[in-house]
Amino acid sequence: SHEKICRYIARESESVVVSVGYRLAPEHKYPAAYEDCLNATIHFMKNIEHYGVDPARIIVCGDSAGGNLAAAVSQTLAGGSDLPKLRAQILIYPGLQAVDFNLPSYQQNQGVPLLIRKHAAFFALQYLNGDALHMQEVLEGSHIPPDMRLKYRKWVSPD
Repeated sequence: SHEKICRYIARESESVVVSVGYRLAPEHKYPAAYEDCLNATIHFMKNIEHYGVDPARIIVCGDSAGGNLAAAVSQTLAGGSDLPKLRAQILIYPGLQAVDFNLPSYQQNQGVPLLIRKHAAFFALQYLNGDALHMQEVLEGSHIPPDMRLKYRKWVSPD
């Protein structure tokens, strides 16, 4: 689905682009997609000499759920010392949190395709466990215990 944009990015940036075809939800629940992306990235980095890529110029990128996966892979690799360090991560409208689907960005973009609040919540549930039975609780924010909501309020809040 992303071949044309990957080719465009490679051509215009004169870069090597590796696109990972990871397993998709709901057939393959978390952590299948994450494991696919992490394993592909590690394989690429361990065999970088075969691709003619400067190890100091590796960037991980993704959009939507792929943005979530790029962030997770970046965080996992940040603490390692046996692989080259990532130069950057590029996250394009990433799905980074499932704590609060009532934040301003969801309110402001509630009618924008791909960002529709109900769709975002549905896809988050599909990614995590393939079950949309708890959709209403997620939309209301009652799926998170009050103590956890307080704990993460500093990072996930309308402010």
